[in-house]
Amino acid sequence: MTSKAARVHAEPAVYVYEVPVRLWHWVNALAITVLAVTGYFIGSPLPSMPGEAIDNFLMGYIRFAHFAAGYVVAIGFLFRIYWAFMGNEHARQIILPPLFSVEWWKGVMHEVRWYLFLTKEPKKYIGHNPLAQLVMYVVFFWGIVFMIVTGFALYGEGTGMGSWQYEMFSAWVIPLFGQSQDVHTWHHLIMWYIIVFVIIHVYVAVREDIMSRQSIISSMISGWRTFKDTRRIEGDEF
Repeated sequence: MTSKAARVHAEPAVYVYEVPVRLWHWVNALAITVLAVTGYFIGSPLPSMPGEAIDNFLMGYIRFAHFAAGYVVAIGFLFRIYWAFMGNEHARQIILPPLFSVEWWKGVMHEVRWYLFLTKEPKKYIGHNPLAQLVMYVVFFWGIVFMIVTGFALYGEGTGMGSWQYEMFSAWVIPLFGQSQDVHTWHHLIMWYIIVFVIIHVYVAVREDIMSRQSIISSMISGWRTFKDTRRIEGDEF
């Protein structure tokens, strides 16, 4: 048992998520929601609008909301990477997981068995458990990178040659995929990939709050992780 675990036994409430991490989480969640809804309508526009075309700017507002939310996600992502190095150890777990640790991978396999109901005893971690770190890193982190890169590539088509969006993204991303429509298609597909991740993420958070007897959802509001049964806490081993 590590010293961290020992501290948890003595103090079953541990401060885990700092204010910048919690703020980024909720702002990012709102921005991704806006991006998903507006992105759907950009890909499948409304068939018609009543009245004269000059009196309607609905798709213009939808596109503006999409672009604004995209900038929020991109800027927030850069800040989140910065805070991974400036914040506490829990701030870097989903960005710099210990992929070369054998013990960490054993923890991943235990969590897989736990989520598949193949074991009755959950391990408790002060921060993210190993499987959560792996999924957040592979699915969310790189998924967001993909969406930012392809999103700015598509946006750069509108800003035109000479703009920083075009030079930094469109000039190489679109040829890499073959053509603009291919970028659109992949950007749209990965949107659904992230939506599925969000659904699973919410389910797992609620499940862990109930079954592992530790605070998951409220800890991303208050920053404090509480444990209802300290006898089974494994601690933050990695």
